[in-house]
Amino acid sequence: MKKLAVGITCYPSVGGSGIVASQLGAELAALGHRIHFISYEPPFRLEPKQPHIKFHPVQINEYQLFKYPDYTLPLAVKMALVAQQEKLDILHVHYAVPHATAALLATRIVLAHQRRAPHIITTLHGTDISLLGRDPNLRSVIKYSIEASDGVTAVSESLRQETVQVLRTRKPIEVIHNFYRPRTPKKSRAAMRKSLGVEPRDFLVAHLSNLRPVKRIPDLLKVIAHLKDEPHLKLMILAGGSFAEYEPLARSLGIEDRLVIRHDVLDIENYLNAADAGLYCSEKESFGMGVLETTSFAKPVVATRLGGVPEIIRDRETGFLEKLGDTVAMAADLRKLIADPKLAASIGEAARKRAREEFSPARSVGHYLEYYSRVIAGE
Repeated sequence: MKKLAVGITCYPSVGGSGIVASQLGAELAALGHRIHFISYEPPFRLEPKQPHIKFHPVQINEYQLFKYPDYTLPLAVKMALVAQQEKLDILHVHYAVPHATAALLATRIVLAHQRRAPHIITTLHGTDISLLGRDPNLRSVIKYSIEASDGVTAVSESLRQETVQVLRTRKPIEVIHNFYRPRTPKKSRAAMRKSLGVEPRDFLVAHLSNLRPVKRIPDLLKVIAHLKDEPHLKLMILAGGSFAEYEPLARSLGIEDRLVIRHDVLDIENYLNAADAGLYCSEKESFGMGVLETTSFAKPVVATRLGGVPEIIRDRETGFLEKLGDTVAMAADLRKLIADPKLAASIGEAARKRAREEFSPARSVGHYLEYYSRVIAGE
């Protein structure tokens, strides 16, 4: 396959879609493809100094004529400019709106000046379907942006099915799971735990998320509250948002001294290496990037049985899956892991093996490249 020029647009804030887009760009660049990120700021975790990667900022103007600043139009203009200057083969956009919508406009601009425009690949991550896709003010433009794309992928089979159900789209959707390449920790487990104020005998449960309401942080805290009789249990939250609104609940549950909160962490490998298990109580999880990242470090995960999570976790083999809101069952699962270190280690190792084999960069990036080839060939 020839080396491609790929433009990637994603939300650069903390979240699974931005992380996956950044990782995909980095992996493609390492293979010699030219990668051009187009967004209002560099994506979270992107290493812009990597060879074959260039960032193109989108300038958002706030004209008094508009009541609200517009992003779609300046994004489309920048996409068109980069497509022409860099001779892009593909515009790979993450989320249907506004990114696929802007890409469609960009290609029309490009075709007004030259005979060929980039192929549009739209990757669905969940929010554009589960939330925005149900909004009558956006539904039609989301459906159009998906069906007018040259290719569409979803990060889980669960999301593919939901897209068909919600939008009634007939556009073929390729399922390409998210992936993760764990970096080697630079700090020892003991040193990291000491820096966190965690004792060697403590059982440290990790949670990674942007703390949006769908992550159900109150449930997370209630699980820990059910285990107040476990004197050495602590919860580490690697937060992509403010934890302030949940502090009163933590105090009322009497677990504020059990919490270790860190914000916008980049070196997650050091933190996850220091943990003993993971806990995720989401009510919607189209894939579950935090779950995959946690299992990649051989940590057993307790999570809700919904969305794409069962595609990552095999219940009672590589983790524990429970019904949404069943904080008592989740607490019981954690108690088993606390009481039996050998069980925790064996489940954690099985989880790491599955993450390494089923959700590796080689597997997913190879799938994307094969899909790019099919789309470019018009298949």
